Amino acid sequence: MQEEIPLTREVQAVQIPSGDAVTLPAGTPVYITQRLGGTFTVATSSGLARISSQDADALGVDLEAEKEKQEEANALKDAPLEDQVWAQLKGVYDPEIPVDIVNLGLVYDCSIEEEDGKTVVGIKMTLTAPGCGMGPVIAADAQSKIMTIEGIDDARVDLVWDPAWNQDMISEEGKMKLGMI
Repeated sequence: MQEEIPLTREVQAVQIPSGDAVTLPAGTPVYITQRLGGTFTVATSSGLARISSQDADALGVDLEAEKEKQEEANALKDAPLEDQVWAQLKGVYDPEIPVDIVNLGLVYDCSIEEEDGKTVVGIKMTLTAPGCGMGPVIAADAQSKIMTIEGIDDARVDLVWDPAWNQDMISEEGKMKLGMI
């Protein structure tokens, strides 16, 4: 059973699935339903919301443990840039589904190019549903994670709809996590 957590201070959050910004007042009772990729999906009396890692203290979460997970992804710093990008993308999650965007099959393309002497990553990704208001938030998460890689000067994450996503695009690992096999 999940433990109810009263927020220790006011936090800014993103309503799921609309993507609208909301303010959760101090004392608001929440339940953490997912803590993946450095963000927290919480259930409130008004529905689901996503809280960023910068507000983890309001949930009573130890950020040091969360940072250790990020350092694991950074352990690939001597690997080729493309491998590092894919590792960072595996740290980005749809807040409603406990599987990263790579294993969900949402990332269609990853390119690394030199433009005017700068290293630029281009990502084409989709969402499980075109009307999902969280698309810009998930894309910003992906861009933010990619920008933590040394040697990357810019990252562009484009949402595309062709081909349309379907469950066959989920990796075997993703299907196992979802209990589909």
